[in-house]
Amino acid sequence: MAPAKQSTEEAIVPSFNQTTEQEEYREEQREEGDESLVGFKSFLWHGGSVYDAWFSCASNQVAQVLLTLPYSFSQLGMLSGIILQIFYGFLGSWTAYLISILYVEYRGRKEKENISFKNHVIQWFEVLDGLLGPWWKAIGLAFNCTFLLFGSVIQLIACASNIYYINDKLDKRTWTYIFGACCATTVFIPSFHNYRIWSFLGLGMTTYTAWYLTLAALLHGQIEGVKHSAPTELVLYFTGATNILYTFGGHAVTVEIMHAMWKPQKFKYIYLVATLYVFTLTLPSATAVYWAFGDQLLTHSNAFSLLPRSPWRDAGVILMLIHQFITFGFACTPLYFVWEKVIGMHDTKSLCLRALVRLPVVIPIWFLAIIFPFFGPINSAVGALLVSFTVYIIPALAHILTYRSASARQNASEKPPAVLGRSWTAMFVVNTCIVTWVLVVGFGFGGWASMANFIKQVDTFGLFAKCYQCHSKAPSSAAAHG
Repeated sequence: MAPAKQSTEEAIVPSFNQTTEQEEYREEQREEGDESLVGFKSFLWHGGSVYDAWFSCASNQVAQVLLTLPYSFSQLGMLSGIILQIFYGFLGSWTAYLISILYVEYRGRKEKENISFKNHVIQWFEVLDGLLGPWWKAIGLAFNCTFLLFGSVIQLIACASNIYYINDKLDKRTWTYIFGACCATTVFIPSFHNYRIWSFLGLGMTTYTAWYLTLAALLHGQIEGVKHSAPTELVLYFTGATNILYTFGGHAVTVEIMHAMWKPQKFKYIYLVATLYVFTLTLPSATAVYWAFGDQLLTHSNAFSLLPRSPWRDAGVILMLIHQFITFGFACTPLYFVWEKVIGMHDTKSLCLRALVRLPVVIPIWFLAIIFPFFGPINSAVGALLVSFTVYIIPALAHILTYRSASARQNASEKPPAVLGRSWTAMFVVNTCIVTWVLVVGFGFGGWASMANFIKQVDTFGLFAKCYQCHSKAPSSAAAHG
């Protein structure tokens, strides 16, 4: 098997290691102007290194969901919340690893056929199409696009929910209109290459907010008569669990991030390292806020709402708003690519023309954010119904089916990891367990619970709610209940 492996890797690695795209980009920039300006612009704007991919993964993985994890802890209880974060964190890292393997396999096969990907961004549904056929392409396209659509919706809802804690003179629906227009400017960002500085800043903003939540909750101390009753109801328990499943299911954009790398084959462990860093943000903040406020979080899905207003909190709100703009771009960019391919504009080099044709993608996102402004519950519904398939079940099944034959396994671009003893059987067992667990617990019980909770929000607040979870009496106290 060693010779087969060597010959396969020799077919893939030289093509992958060629940084022709990077060199072509720099040559184009040199023709346009000063060498020093080219270097500075490239430093800020055009990333493709391992570090860029790490910042993209870590920054994209935890954004507004950081503010809803204490709410999930109030549904799950402290112990279950911690265990499920760790469990789904490693589960998500594994399926991101599977996606990276399948991307390398697909790209290696296509490049051996002398197919060029210049001016073309490979996406997950194309990987499924190339490895498993058109039916899998349709399934992957449907789930991935729907998840990214609602992922973008959630970022808009979060923007309106957060800004309300600084300025409650406008209701959350009006803020959604405003931030929808702001987020529409992401149409001008060409690809994930160009998120270099944004990913770096985004992760810094999330890090500040996470540690603000942790320290502010600890300094605030426990409220009088605090209770930690969870878990009390199955509906609440599985709703909280699916929000955590959603938290570590941010790798719907893995293929696009890989494709933006100069050497995509180096991606395979990046998501795991990003997840380990994210643990340092999510575990302390969620446990501290839940410790301080307990069951009160059940009616306050945004952690900002229970902390007293201060310059530190306002800074956290503003930084999260900026980061949600960045995350909106992360979720929407793959949708822009799909739309460009549908209308035949994906190869267009004109930045303004591409921005113009992308605008119709933002309109349904804007509309859905106004219809379903349920910050918190919508995360769980999306997690159970979409994330469970998009980033857990489909990658695990796709890996099993891609390597089901002996010849496919012999010529695989990546053998099973050493932690599984290089055993294909062990790898298939792990993938089967993931499919079974997520299908039954994530989609089955999680879908039932999250939809029951979601319907309850609709019955309580109605569609097109003007100000979800806002206090109706005193404007001064509205910020404490948004």
